Amino acid sequence: MSATKKSPRAQSKSTPKSVSKFSVLTPVKTHKGKQLSIQRRLKDGRALRKIISFADQALYTPPKHRVGPIEILQKQAESRIASLIPIRYGRMLQSPFAFYRGGAAIMAQDLANQPSTNIIVQLCGDMHVSNFGLFGTAEHRLVFGINDFDETLPGSWEWDIKRLVASAVIACETLGGSPAICKKLVHRISSEYRKRMAQYAHMPYLDLAQQFIGEKDVRKHFNSAHQKTLDAYLKETKGQNNIQILEKLTTIVGKNRKIINKPPLIEHFDKSIDGKPMVDLVDRALLNYSSTLLADRQVLFQHYALKDYARKVVGVGSVGTTCMVLYFEGNSPRDPLFLQYKEAQESVLTPYLGKSIYPNMGRRVVAGQRLLQGAPDIFLNSGFVMDGANLNQHFYLRQLRDMKGGINVGPGGVSLKNFPDYAKLFGWALALGHARSGDAAMISGYCGETQEFDDAMYSFAQSYAKQNHADYEVFCQAVKAGKIQVSRKKTLK
Repeated sequence: MSATKKSPRAQSKSTPKSVSKFSVLTPVKTHKGKQLSIQRRLKDGRALRKIISFADQALYTPPKHRVGPIEILQKQAESRIASLIPIRYGRMLQSPFAFYRGGAAIMAQDLANQPSTNIIVQLCGDMHVSNFGLFGTAEHRLVFGINDFDETLPGSWEWDIKRLVASAVIACETLGGSPAICKKLVHRISSEYRKRMAQYAHMPYLDLAQQFIGEKDVRKHFNSAHQKTLDAYLKETKGQNNIQILEKLTTIVGKNRKIINKPPLIEHFDKSIDGKPMVDLVDRALLNYSSTLLADRQVLFQHYALKDYARKVVGVGSVGTTCMVLYFEGNSPRDPLFLQYKEAQESVLTPYLGKSIYPNMGRRVVAGQRLLQGAPDIFLNSGFVMDGANLNQHFYLRQLRDMKGGINVGPGGVSLKNFPDYAKLFGWALALGHARSGDAAMISGYCGETQEFDDAMYSFAQSYAKQNHADYEVFCQAVKAGKIQVSRKKTLK
């Protein structure tokens, strides 16, 4: 049993050269090579409260030498496509919550400075209320779960839940919610996390691996007054298929079907972008990607031929990395396949938790998604392109929108009315992901059965919301002063 008042590498400003102990998952406690009983691990979890109390978890203490938000964002921009950075900043400028979505690297240094039990799970790394949604399993069963894994890395479970509850308060305040509503949301997330973790602590591992939050489960969590909104969301998600994308994203140009240009968010490129030969990148990437697919999926993928591709700007935190939509055709024009190419860089958690055990950052993302989500896209796979100084890129591919429905905060998505319904689902989905990859009994033992832990999470979330607001004001002032350039023309998507 181990715990620490501050996570290791809390003041680190550079990427460690060696793999950290946190990069290797050790899901269940053992003694002399034997797995400890559930009751023993529950007891050990409770004992950790004497080392890291709930009062410790409730406090937010900024690092002594905290790096400012502008410096962190500008450092990130150095490895990204320069022409797209103003779009990223423009999206972050829209609200404190939009800023928070794009500021995972900012919060990473703060989380590294907080008390930690060091019960290791696979972290999402960028956990917030818009990083959930519905998606289709390989059998086209609709399930709810986490849906963004670009920053995933093993680490102590508190990092994810603290980022999640802070996001709930920030999103609620952005929507005009009161402190009472903010507290209700955090308690619903935290209490559901505790409840589900207690359930998973006693569940056989094979049963846990087959656990999903299905459509019926989602309906049970929604107030009857909000069923119409839920029905519309479910219907829209089920309608997200390759034919729907074909009609929305492409058009006939001469004798061929092409992706529609909508610059700067969707656009074709000729020979290069920022000096990188993109045609060569796509050819090499697909060859590398397909060579490592499972045999059955490799055969399936080989039935499709690439027809077109274009750069597509997505998200907030990802803006500036190389992202593309790839359009393939199978038996006929009515047999399309759309894949999303996403460049994978090192996790924002790496300076504090150590390097991934995977040299390929795309594989890091894919491995994390498989652990946390449990039912990933059949085409999810990673690859890399290496060619001296010209090309050096890690990436992963997945289907673009096959039965995928993300959750946005605002009109048509999470509102103050239905936020409490979603909140329990957020806590449930996070608990399921953590239980799959970590020691559910240890975490459950630590969290306990009362709302004392929930109160601690609300206290932390309140404090960090204030830190985020202060950082957002610094960001806004930097924009006004012309220190950073923003694009104000495009909306958040």
